[in-house]
This record gives sequence, C-alpha cells and structure tokens, in this order.
Amino acid sequence: MSDHFIKTKDGVDIFYKDWGPKSAQPIVFHHGWPLSSDDWDAQMLFFLHQGFRVIAHDRRGHGRSSQTSGGHDMDHYAADVSAMVEHLDLRNAVHIGHSTGGGEVARYVAKFGEPQGRVAKAVLVSAVPPLMAKTAANPAGLPLQVFDGLRRDLANNRAQFFLDLPTGPFYGFNRPGADVSEGVIRNWWRQGMMGSAEAHYEGIKAFSETDQTEDLKSIGVPTLVLHGDDDQIVPVGISGQLSVKLLKNGRLKVYLGYPHGMLTTDADVINPDLLIFIRE
Repeated sequence: MSDHFIKTKDGVDIFYKDWGPKSAQPIVFHHGWPLSSDDWDAQMLFFLHQGFRVIAHDRRGHGRSSQTSGGHDMDHYAADVSAMVEHLDLRNAVHIGHSTGGGEVARYVAKFGEPQGRVAKAVLVSAVPPLMAKTAANPAGLPLQVFDGLRRDLANNRAQFFLDLPTGPFYGFNRPGADVSEGVIRNWWRQGMMGSAEAHYEGIKAFSETDQTEDLKSIGVPTLVLHGDDDQIVPVGISGQLSVKLLKNGRLKVYLGYPHGMLTTDADVINPDLLIFIRE
C-alpha cells in the first residue's frame, strides 16, 4: 500500500489525506454518512492556509478505504481513527466530526483520544449524538420506521436515493428560495457511490441506534457543538441541544435557518467560527 493508507488490526485499509507542516497543530476531520474525506475540501483548504496540519480519512467501507464486510459500527469506526492517529503520532489534535462523523469523534475522544492524552479539543457539527432513534429512554427520538425507510430506499435503488438526498433535505435545497448548487449535489452523489452498499446499509444502524450518552459525559476537553436549526436530517432538538447538556466542557451555537450540510453551504461562516474556537 502507499503511505496514504494504514492497515487496521482486522486487516482493513484506511485511506487518509495529510496536508501541511508535520510540526503544526493537527486538525482531524471525520466525515458524515455515506460520504468521504472529500466532503471536507472547504475546511481542509481553509485550515491548511491558516498554517495547520489537516488530516481526513475515508471511513471503512466509504470512499477509497476497503469495502470490508463487517465492522460497520461506532466501536470499529473509533478504533480505525485511533489506528490512524497512532500511526501518524498526532498530539494536541482537534477532532471535528460532521453528522455520523460527530458520533465517531465522541466515541474516539472518549475511548481513545482523551485517555491517551492526544486530544486538545473536539467539535461536533450537525452531529448524531447522543441518540437519534426513539426508545423508551429517548422518547423524543425519531421512530425506527424512519431509518427502516432509509434502508429500504438504499437497497431498492441506491443511485437514485443518493441523488434525492442532496437534491432535497441534506443541504436544504428543498426550501423556497434555496441557492441550489448542481455541483454540490453531484459531488455528494459521487462520494456516496464510491463506497460500499453494505457499509452504507449497516451504517444506518450505527448512526441511528448507538447511544452515546456515556461518551459525551466522559469527554473533558473543550467541545464546540454547532447545529443548524433547519437541519432536516438530524434535528437540533434531539442532538445538539441534548449533547451540550451532557458534556462537561461544552458550548452550543445554533445557526438560524442553516441545513444539515451547512459546512458546505455556509463554509464562509462556519470556518471562521471554527478557527476562533481552535485558537482560543
């Protein structure tokens, strides 16, 4: 393999990008479902030009990483990140996760990063924690039928499903007056179709049914929680607003009218806010 892949203990090849001076503070980006590290282009370039070392990987089964069978759960996702971080020997790192990647950040920081003393700060953007699915203990969550519907659509016609999501609710392009970008829609579809249908199918359970209450409670590093109040994928009321109450050192910022994919649609606002937090 080239030097832009690492092999996990269970034999999965994880692709990663590593740009900027090795001596600079590292920022590690964790992408959402069903995308890849390419979803962070606007952030990677911005922070690279601010003098940081920027790193992003393709989750197992996503992007250029191995289309492995199995291991599509938060524990494996976090362990894969830990393998990459240890391989690159990253210290004083800032971990930023979007959507499912936010769950990955929470599990990684709680189980690996903070115990190993490798993490300085964390950011959860439009993130899935603490728990998306409705349960007896989480009555405000979304019904399991919502996620069953995603699985059904993916299994029936993944290519069309992966066109409908970014064209509609993901970026808020279904809202009146939305500034629709055909390039953004096509790039979402391209990233999704690079990955494994099995990984994407099983990943729905990972992002919807993983209870990360204890992960959030155990994180001690400063953690910024960012969410749009018009997030149609991960509603802020069941995610960001609950997460900040569980974090020991958390701060919540809600953006009026912003969609789930606000890191792309509103990078000009989000990136400077991230920079302020990182430099504090």
